Amino acid sequence: MTHYAPNSWEARAEEFSLYGFTDLPSIRDRGTVVVTHGEGPYIFDTNGKKYLDSNSGLWNMVAGFDHKGLAEAAKAQYDRFPGYHAFFGRMSDQTVQLSERLIEVSPWDRGKVFYTNSGSEANDTMVKMLWFMGRAEGAPKKRKILTRGNAYHGVTAVSASMTAKPYNEVFGLPLPGFIHLTCPHYWREGRDGESEADFTKRLAQELEDVIAREGADTIAGFFAEPVLGAGGVIPPPAGYFQAMQAVLKRHDIPLISDEVICGFGRTGNTWGCQTYDFIPDAIISSKALTAGYFPMGAVMLGPQMTDRLQAAIDPIEEFPHGFTASGHPVGCAVALKAIDVVLEEGLMDMVHAGTGRMEAGLREIAKHPNIGELRGVGYMWALEAVREGKTPFEGTLSVSERIANTCTDHGLICRPLGQAVVLCPAFTLTDAQMDEMCEKLDAALRKVFAEIT
Repeated sequence: MTHYAPNSWEARAEEFSLYGFTDLPSIRDRGTVVVTHGEGPYIFDTNGKKYLDSNSGLWNMVAGFDHKGLAEAAKAQYDRFPGYHAFFGRMSDQTVQLSERLIEVSPWDRGKVFYTNSGSEANDTMVKMLWFMGRAEGAPKKRKILTRGNAYHGVTAVSASMTAKPYNEVFGLPLPGFIHLTCPHYWREGRDGESEADFTKRLAQELEDVIAREGADTIAGFFAEPVLGAGGVIPPPAGYFQAMQAVLKRHDIPLISDEVICGFGRTGNTWGCQTYDFIPDAIISSKALTAGYFPMGAVMLGPQMTDRLQAAIDPIEEFPHGFTASGHPVGCAVALKAIDVVLEEGLMDMVHAGTGRMEAGLREIAKHPNIGELRGVGYMWALEAVREGKTPFEGTLSVSERIANTCTDHGLICRPLGQAVVLCPAFTLTDAQMDEMCEKLDAALRKVFAEIT
């Protein structure tokens, strides 16, 4: 167990702070990394050590940690109008402009936007909207929510119920009415001899069967990340969304694209739904929406959902939901700048230019016999560690945690997820930084695999 110097940053963190989603044995053995500042894609700790953060914070710091334009947008808005809400028929001019901009870059020709403080709250809000619409339309039983195994949609009681992860059992979740379909991971979930096309067909049939079992009149919506992010970077099998949406449309069930991670460039397009060629009924946005420079989420409704919600609102003359900081003027000013930075000022171009180099570097690493699968798209990739074939390492070895800790020792931040290691760097990486990321990861993997095989 680590013994910290009295009053050290590590000791103070241990004494007064709680950790979320943290492997506590690692903290006890290694201590907390307390960070002070960032430069480009690098962060620095209180001891002056420099780390290349290939997580880009938590998927969100796509412009790096010191983008002057984003910081200046926040400072200018703080000087001009530092805070307000979007209640009682009042909202800031920045909020109005951001809503216009979001619909402008959406897949639809019209729609409306509702703001939250996070992706979790945005998913939670979308569920409340669906329940509200169902009751207003005379279908109060229309409350069930469909998601997929290994999906991640947030941490509120509702969004955690949508998140099909076993750790939520400790909270007594999911709540009733949240149904988890098969994870669309062909490598892991495909049956012996089953082609990718047949796997897609089976998942579409499963959806059809669940709807028949539950009743279409009880299902409010289907939520899906274009690429499962915190599930371990799992792209869909070929034709998946086309097959699933066809079933949903037959039964008049909305498809909500959770773009908290995929939105604004991560997959190489503005939206992940564009990468996989489908048009959802609504989009959930956060993270890169502000490039991580302000906490914000957004529920974006397409034309049909906008009309349904407005029809539900009209009889009671309000939508009785909101947050104190919904549509915060500083957050909206930052988001407006972030959208321009990604779409107009070259960050998306950097993803297009760098994806090939990133994939090639990781494919070399994936030749190691203890890597079972490399999967990903754009600037989100995962390497799955295996004992052999598809057989995972024993859970007691905590293999991905070991790899992540060894990467940290080498000055690289990466994320352990199950038996996979995830890389989702800032879009600003230079060729040299991309090579540094791959070299440090490769060295860490070789060290860990030599110790445990």
